[in-house]
Amino acid sequence: MAKRLFDLLGATLALALLASPMLLVALLIKVDGPGPVFFRQDRVGRFGRVFRIHKFRTMVADAPQRGPALTVGADPRITRSGQWLRRTRLDELPQLIDVLLGHMSLVGPRPEVPKYVEHYPPALRDRALAVRPGITDPSSLAFLDEAELLAAAADPEREYIEHILPRKLQAAADYAASASLWTDLQVIARTLRLLVARG
Repeated sequence: MAKRLFDLLGATLALALLASPMLLVALLIKVDGPGPVFFRQDRVGRFGRVFRIHKFRTMVADAPQRGPALTVGADPRITRSGQWLRRTRLDELPQLIDVLLGHMSLVGPRPEVPKYVEHYPPALRDRALAVRPGITDPSSLAFLDEAELLAAAADPEREYIEHILPRKLQAAADYAASASLWTDLQVIARTLRLLVARG
């Protein structure tokens, strides 16, 4: 209950403070090229329930038809504004809406697409999906440069499924086992420090 209250208060405050910058980002996306401001995609949430995540669109509107779900290196589908949004992680801000809707938390394992959840080992799957997915978590901070790691692999999807995904999943299970309001505050503080450094 305390975590959910923290999420509601934090997301409401963040949306109030960031409303004007988010509007400017939306305008930038519209000026940069045709297509919607938001990118919506099915993700797997708590207890395996599927929801539609909100993100600022960083790729061309028909990106799903042009290539794989994974983003690898300097993906040509990424727009000019999208490059900056991805580097600063500002594309994740609309997920504050998902927090208010109860689909996500401020801190929690990053939600995967159903395709990759199918590769979760049953024992870790139940543990990782026992909590609401989050906007940030220790694993996502450890893999801030995931696209570059995948670009260096001969088979990016195989690299993701066989090497990166298991590490993320174990970290998600570890988080679910020891999460507290204090650890969430620490993750948020670390996230802000890293993003300021990258900006």
